[in-house]
Amino acid sequence: MISAEKISITIKGEQLDLDASGAVYWEAQKALLIADVHLGKIEHFRKNGSPLPAILGKKNYVQLDRVIEKYLPSKVYFLGDLFHSELNSEWMRFENWVKRQSTELVLIKGNHDIIHAQAFEKLGIQLFNELKINPFLLNHEPTENKAFVICGHVHPGFRLRGKGKQYLQLPCFYQQKNQLILPAFGAFTGHHYIQPEEGEQVYLVAQNKLFSLEG
Repeated sequence: MISAEKISITIKGEQLDLDASGAVYWEAQKALLIADVHLGKIEHFRKNGSPLPAILGKKNYVQLDRVIEKYLPSKVYFLGDLFHSELNSEWMRFENWVKRQSTELVLIKGNHDIIHAQAFEKLGIQLFNELKINPFLLNHEPTENKAFVICGHVHPGFRLRGKGKQYLQLPCFYQQKNQLILPAFGAFTGHHYIQPEEGEQVYLVAQNKLFSLEG
């Protein structure tokens, strides 16, 4: 089992650095790929009566700043579900964060990105439904395509079983034959537990480290 803060893999001749934050750095494009941040989700639930501490939402910005400072990308591609739902009080914090960024921001729209496109475009964020950058297709959801797909949406997780009925639930990168599914980057997201088949690769995320498992 490999354990490291990042693991470099090669797909279609391109080096991709899987980071323990849940992001991917694409070396040749100087691009950072991030899926499912779900900004505003905490405020969405607080607005609907859930007693969640507002400070939880700040963790996402700390993580974003940390990984951007680490790789200094030319572009950051958000692979959908950047903002969780409708406009709420979190949007002002998001606006301020965007204004501090010197890198180009691109959003591949996800099912939760229901805020009008003009709101993002006013902040200088480019929007796409999907984006082909050879040899990859950047998309929100897994899809069949001739190009290798890099996406999110699933929030992949894996259960490590211990003695008796004990088990540990961890987010993960999930590499299949023709796609790589990123873990949810956001601090307040659930998991969909995967069952990898033979030949598929799983990279667990735990305590700022990655652990490689073979399916």
